[in-house]
Amino acid sequence: MVTKLSELKPGQEGIIREFKSSDIFLKLMEMGCVPGERIQLEQIAPLGDPISVNVAGYHLSLRLNEAEHIIVEIDY
Repeated sequence: MVTKLSELKPGQEGIIREFKSSDIFLKLMEMGCVPGERIQLEQIAPLGDPISVNVAGYHLSLRLNEAEHIIVEIDY
């Protein structure tokens, strides 16, 4: 199943497949969010923004508007 990173629930993980926006592409790549990399949603802040993910072996905080542009494939 393919979905946006922003739609995952805490504990869910998947593989980054693509980015919907080229504007944020370089920023995400510099943070380790590259296609083919496994990513796990760890936490969602109490007000829903930002979210905490584990990618490339480290923890990263992303705003929801950034997570909206990351397309992941969830493997059940």
